[in-house]
Amino acid sequence: MPGMRPNARRQHIDAIKRSADGSHIMKLAILGSTKGTDMEAIIAAIKDGILDASIEVVASDRKDAFILERAKRHGIPAFFLDPKGKTRETFDNDLKQLLQRFKPDVILLIGYMRILSVGFVREFKDKIINVHPSLLPAFAGGMDLNVHQAVLDAGVAKTGCTVHLVDEGVDTGKILLQKKCDVLQNDTAETLKQKVQQLEGETLIEVLRAWNKNNRNTV
Repeated sequence: MPGMRPNARRQHIDAIKRSADGSHIMKLAILGSTKGTDMEAIIAAIKDGILDASIEVVASDRKDAFILERAKRHGIPAFFLDPKGKTRETFDNDLKQLLQRFKPDVILLIGYMRILSVGFVREFKDKIINVHPSLLPAFAGGMDLNVHQAVLDAGVAKTGCTVHLVDEGVDTGKILLQKKCDVLQNDTAETLKQKVQQLEGETLIEVLRAWNKNNRNTV
């Protein structure tokens, strides 16, 4: 990390890998194509001892994705994988090889704008979690501001987020948790995005804590 002494950098990384009670630390890999705002909530939860997890690696299909810069600022290994000229299967095979080096317990999709190949999903079956900015199955298949605009256009009274397992379909995996918020008359796509993003961080942390607890109970 620029401007940080080696010892301070090591302490900074250790803080992101802290376990509250010395028990199993869940290894996370994060895939993202955008800013990675939800990742900050996860990092804060780890540092505060709320979540026993370690973000092992962050990967993106976009070189300029700010999620890579966020990761670097926190001393997390960050990788850009160039999809140019590659089929979905070839790109996902490269991604699989990268992730296998870090042996993640869970792969989080945070603003990841690519549809995963069937082979990738099968390779990491029941280990991939996505956060979607609507109350699935409503408004499935959309991304970012397009989802929030669709919510406004539909005139629904409530929206929210969904954390779900990723299967071979698009936004069709098992729903793990949803949180709701009101859609106000003066809301815009941008203000809805802000409200829903707040819920996304909370929901992801709840799901990950439950996931870790369940895994401990089966060990």
